[in-house]
Amino acid sequence: MKWAGFALIAALGLTGCAAANGTADALARDRAKTVVNGVVSTRFPRVNAVPVTDCIIEQASAGEIIQIAGASVTGVTQSTVEQVVEIASRPDAVTCIAQNSLTLLGG
Repeated sequence: MKWAGFALIAALGLTGCAAANGTADALARDRAKTVVNGVVSTRFPRVNAVPVTDCIIEQASAGEIIQIAGASVTGVTQSTVEQVVEIASRPDAVTCIAQNSLTLLGG
C-alpha cells in the first residue's frame, strides 16, 4: 500500500511538471512570435506578417524558439534577424509561407 501511495504522489508530481513545461513552452512561443512578427514586419512591410510568423515558429526548434524569445527581453540584434531569416529559408518554411500566401490571395 505504501508503494501505491508513493506511485500516486510521483505521478501527480510529474503531471505538475508537464503542466509547468507546457506553460513555459507557450510563453516562450508567444514571446518568440512577437519578435519574429516584428522582424518580418520590418523586413517586409507590405506582407501580412502573422501567417509568415506562424510558419517560421512552426519550423524553429525548441532551442531556436528560446533564443528568439530571449530577444524580446534583450532586444533584437542582427544575429536575431539572421536566425529568423535562416529559419524562414528552410524548405518546409518556404512551402508553408507560399501556401499561406496563396490562401490569403484566395487561391
